Amino acid sequence: MNAPTLITIDPRHSAELLRQAPAGKGIAADVHDGYGLALVSVWVGLVVWCDGRHFWWRTGWNATRRRVIYAWHPAIDPVRAAHRISMQYADLRAAHSGKGPLADFVREVEP
Repeated sequence: MNAPTLITIDPRHSAELLRQAPAGKGIAADVHDGYGLALVSVWVGLVVWCDGRHFWWRTGWNATRRRVIYAWHPAIDPVRAAHRISMQYADLRAAHSGKGPLADFVREVEP
């Protein structure tokens, strides 16, 4: 019996596809790569990691276990992952409606 084959994509390429998908929804992001991983920086508190097989990002905190909670999605489906990440982005934007100099700056540069 053969073991299942895992499909691996170049992490930078996967991250770039993920970055391009939410751009159509007005979400700007940056891609950074190195050491076999790629990061997509979406918003304060929302960074998506990619190893070529999966995307994963922080979604919360479990106070009982004192651990971070992560969501993940297969890297072969960046469009659907981008949809899930855009919902997390919207939640973060709503939670941090923005007061102070950084929020003023963001309002000035956003269309």
